[in-house]
Amino acid sequence: MASSNDLKNGMVLNLEGQLWSVIEFQHVKPGKGPAFVRTKMRNVLSGKVVDKTFNAGVKIETANVDRRDMQYLYNDGSAFIFMDSTNYEQISVPTQTVGDAANYMLENQMATVALHEGNPLYVELPPSVTLEITYTEPGLQGDRSTGGTKPATLETGYQIAVPLFIENNTKVKVDTRTGEYLGRVSE
Repeated sequence: MASSNDLKNGMVLNLEGQLWSVIEFQHVKPGKGPAFVRTKMRNVLSGKVVDKTFNAGVKIETANVDRRDMQYLYNDGSAFIFMDSTNYEQISVPTQTVGDAANYMLENQMATVALHEGNPLYVELPPSVTLEITYTEPGLQGDRSTGGTKPATLETGYQIAVPLFIENNTKVKVDTRTGEYLGRVSE
């Protein structure tokens, strides 16, 4: 149990049997009336975002979420298999739990897996990853870096938009939160 005054970003709360992650919080002390805490929270399983207000000092049940750095091993068709690098324990994470992170994961890549009572909640990747372009249309003479974009397929099979001058077998940096091209990576 924690007090509403102890809320922090990233804290996971157990409200009415559901897990909610605090995205933002703000302590408000109006000139008239009691103080309160305004929060924006995301449902850990569904991703739904809601605003909720708590009176100051109210007891809130917190959830014990274990975040572990794990190595992604392979996809067996219905789930992604991760291995804890400290004790070599393997866990199976359902495809819907992995979500969009699957678009940027390569075998043997490290990721953070959040577990609650042994059940995987979500997979978190670094803010950006380096991936290779496996196929894109060739650029034309006169294409400039300030020009438009074209579709390109990453080595994971996911398609992103890249500038016109990018060619096949080029390593690029991709934002894992938005899927945006961030730049070329020189080796």
